[in-house]
Amino acid sequence: MHTIKSRLDVIVSEAMSQASGMAAEEINAQVIYATRPEFGDYQANGVMAIAKRLGKKPRDLAQEVVDAIPGNDLIAKLEIAGPGFINITLADEWLNKQASEYRIAPSNLIARLDSPQTIVVDYSSPNLAKEMHVGHLRGTIIGDAIVRIQSALGNNVIRQNHVGDWGTQFGMLIAHLESLGNQEASRSLADLEVFYREAKQRFDSEPEFAETARSYVVKLQQGDPACLEAWQRFIDESLGHCQAVYDQLGVALTQDDIRAESFYNSDLPVIIEDLRKEKLLTEDDGANCVFLDEFKGKDGSPLPVIVQKRDGGYLYATTDLAAIRFRGKELKADRILYVVDARQSLHFQQVFAVAHKAGFVSDNCELTHIAYGTMMGEDGKPFKTRSGDTVKLRDLLDESVRRAFDLVTEKNPDLAEEERHKIAKTVGIAAVKYSDLSKNRTSDYIFDWRTMLSFDGNTAPYLLYAFARIQSVIRRLAQEGVEPGNDITVTADAERRLVLKISQFSEVLQQMGKDCYPNQLCQYLYELSGTFMKFYESCPILKAEPAQQASRLGVAALTAEVLKQGLNLLGIEPLHKM
Repeated sequence: MHTIKSRLDVIVSEAMSQASGMAAEEINAQVIYATRPEFGDYQANGVMAIAKRLGKKPRDLAQEVVDAIPGNDLIAKLEIAGPGFINITLADEWLNKQASEYRIAPSNLIARLDSPQTIVVDYSSPNLAKEMHVGHLRGTIIGDAIVRIQSALGNNVIRQNHVGDWGTQFGMLIAHLESLGNQEASRSLADLEVFYREAKQRFDSEPEFAETARSYVVKLQQGDPACLEAWQRFIDESLGHCQAVYDQLGVALTQDDIRAESFYNSDLPVIIEDLRKEKLLTEDDGANCVFLDEFKGKDGSPLPVIVQKRDGGYLYATTDLAAIRFRGKELKADRILYVVDARQSLHFQQVFAVAHKAGFVSDNCELTHIAYGTMMGEDGKPFKTRSGDTVKLRDLLDESVRRAFDLVTEKNPDLAEEERHKIAKTVGIAAVKYSDLSKNRTSDYIFDWRTMLSFDGNTAPYLLYAFARIQSVIRRLAQEGVEPGNDITVTADAERRLVLKISQFSEVLQQMGKDCYPNQLCQYLYELSGTFMKFYESCPILKAEPAQQASRLGVAALTAEVLKQGLNLLGIEPLHKM
């Protein structure tokens, strides 16, 4: 299936090729959505750049392009504007047909890619030494949205949760676990943050305990059965905490998606040997490093990628190289996306470059760091509790649900308490997720309870209410025997704008499939809701004539379907009542 934009790209590019005498593949006729109504529905720009190459006046070339566009069922009107833009207005008949087809087959709202890829998405990646905190929110929900959208586009998506379950701190944790009785250990593990702090305090203050912890690190690395059993107990408990958060967030991650650091442990010596065979290793002050010409410090000195410390230990870079090779060779990935905060940008640039240089992935395998910024408190600093502690993610979500319950109770006090709790759970979780996803992922943002739970503006409550309002209209007319029609006939400008906006759903998703910015989808859904509100105000449904009423109700139902699919792609459950 093709989007409107892709069809227009072909039509305009072929016409430009004919008018300019240039090969179609040389033409870069960008067709972009016109944000101002006077531009028509779409606007072709690119004429001026080609006119300059040909030594022609842009408006003259634009006229030749317009003349070369054959009659078709898609385009109703073409106009030349400004220095050489081509404004394109779509045919109402085509929009009617498109909307009617969507009503009959809502699955066609999302055009699947002609050439799907195998995409590995590395996201969430908590450290199992501690409970998940607010710092894990962005990577988890951005990754989840990307996975959902890539899957909807038809790509084969493989989730990878690269959890931290290996390293020197686990010797400390195992030593503390072993020193407790079974009952006390179970009670202590219920709060991983407290457990970690207790172990760290003992490690720093008790020399004998610290020595035992170091010995456990060695035993763990050597595969000692008793140490492995204690380690596994700790890992199982930690994963239980993680899964509870994923379930609360509605994130589609399970233990089957976990590929922990320990999975790659046996491959790390092989990585070192393979780098040596490729003549990429350099010993520097006893450590094994890779130096690449493209990475230099401010003083011009080369920046190393350290893959093995002087004591023989390995680093994150080593494990990441092993993971890249596994994903490229074993999982056959065409594209590997790493949803990790922006502070790791240099690390991933270096690791990706080494992986390609060493042949761990093919030249055609795309390695991309999906960087994101930090959630800030009102003081402009990373979000913390009032006492300065890290905020547990489950505590943040619980607080949002509590606040949502108060809000729902204030707006609908007559609802049964059970119903209010159900609505509050959806609204509370959705508010946290949408507040984050609606921001440009590369930017830091201020966490603000008042804004995220508001029914005004680009928020989850606003979108959920828009969906619920449409469902209310559908239920009301159903009582009168009126069902949404499948035969859509556009008669008013506000109605036309809504149908056009609906038809652009796939374009937004395909763009997000390329760029991986969830805020693009959030902005689209917000604009769609606003466009519907204008339609609802200017195009009466409840008092319309029967044929027109069924058509307009069909457009409303189609809007609700796009909102439902769009919210689901963001990991948000829509509500039929609020």
